[in-house]
Amino acid sequence: MTILITGATRGIGLALAQSVADSGEQVIATYRGAPQSPRKGIEWHALDVTDPAAHRQLSSTLSAKPLSLLVCNAGVYLEKGHQLERDYPPADWTETFAVNVTGVFLTIQSFLPQVRAGKGKIAIISSQMGSDTNASGGSYIYRASKAAALNLGRNLAVDLRAEGIPVGIYHPGWVQTDMGGHYAQITPQEAAHGLLQRFSALSIKTTGCFECWDGRPHPF
Repeated sequence: MTILITGATRGIGLALAQSVADSGEQVIATYRGAPQSPRKGIEWHALDVTDPAAHRQLSSTLSAKPLSLLVCNAGVYLEKGHQLERDYPPADWTETFAVNVTGVFLTIQSFLPQVRAGKGKIAIISSQMGSDTNASGGSYIYRASKAAALNLGRNLAVDLRAEGIPVGIYHPGWVQTDMGGHYAQITPQEAAHGLLQRFSALSIKTTGCFECWDGRPHPF
């Protein structure tokens, strides 16, 4: 069993990678920027999820490694404190969608051969903020990107169903990370524990699901 997790240098991604490694399973984790310090059980690889060439290079490097699970976790939230009248520059829209949407698609596109070889699953980390039922205002760029990631996952689930590859989309909870803040409700370890249970339960019968970290179905 081999799991690949993007954006695993901190927060939920790192907690997921460490939990998988602690269980004795093989985990491949990606980072952007400075090389990561060795951690027992984690195989690190550089990957800028917005760069098609980087995807091709890493996919080639890992061509002989079938994947049982591909977790699209890498994401950014650039607009904390933004004001509607004066903020939200186009560059923030461009970068956020490049990471949170295009990055997800490129990851799945690039590593689909390994998922096929491993008869694996695909998990996309979206957010309740991408749901039409959670429109409380603000965070326009992040909400729009996570809504797009949710829509992307739902449509990939349709197209990959015939191959027996399930796709699940997940709200990880309000997590105590740089993104979630200190007042968030759960720790990265709690989120990772719940998410790994959701990934384990994902099947072709539940493909296209949008679920919370604790197992509750989330309205679209």
